[in-house]
Amino acid sequence: MPDITDCPHRAVVVLISANTEWQVIRRLFPAARPMTSPYGEWFGVDLEVGAGSEPILFFHGGWGKIAAAASTQYVIGRWSPRLLINLGTCGGIEGKVERGTIILAERTVVYDIIEQMGDPNEHLSHYAVDLDLSWLDDGCPPDEGIRVMRTLLVSADRDLLAEEIPHLKEQFGAVAGDWESGAIAWVADRNGTRCLILRGVTDLVGSHGGEAYGDMGLYVENTTQVMGSLVGWLPSWIARARSIP
Repeated sequence: MPDITDCPHRAVVVLISANTEWQVIRRLFPAARPMTSPYGEWFGVDLEVGAGSEPILFFHGGWGKIAAAASTQYVIGRWSPRLLINLGTCGGIEGKVERGTIILAERTVVYDIIEQMGDPNEHLSHYAVDLDLSWLDDGCPPDEGIRVMRTLLVSADRDLLAEEIPHLKEQFGAVAGDWESGAIAWVADRNGTRCLILRGVTDLVGSHGGEAYGDMGLYVENTTQVMGSLVGWLPSWIARARSIP
């Protein structure tokens, strides 16, 4: 799997947000020669997809909505990807999803917007995005045993809070949340860039708090497993994107 110093125009770009997630990616591609951007490292590799290979760029965009939005625009402006894929992790809501489930985001909502002068729902709707997944057919790669849930993913610049779980379930029907997907989807949508968001549930949050809160080791261990699986399944998803012009 040779590395490449850049990717051609309209290639597939894989955007990684959190630092822990990126550390796993670097270990998975030890021979890659990373370059730097204003946001983090990036490198290109030739990935085996079906009967051939395809140049894929992995880009570390940074954690949180600010870095996610800025790095997404940077990637789109520099490479004009025909498909932007965000691989990462998320926290699941206890009783709504199982640990290890892959969330395929159909819709993203940024929920930490507090509007007290106008209509709060109007402001929430402004940053909500319905992702076009029509090119995915049934939406799942052909591997057996993968738990893929096509659903809404909520984002905020904070981890899920136990006291907010009832509200998130009632207002949005939320099953999982992260920090960046809402910003990534919104910027991609504004640029007319096809976007695929796949996030694995590493830990659960319930009325008594989060099982990984205060236990960074658990998050790192589960992130290693989730990111490894997502990269292993990546060729199956990219193969479906070959029909995208």
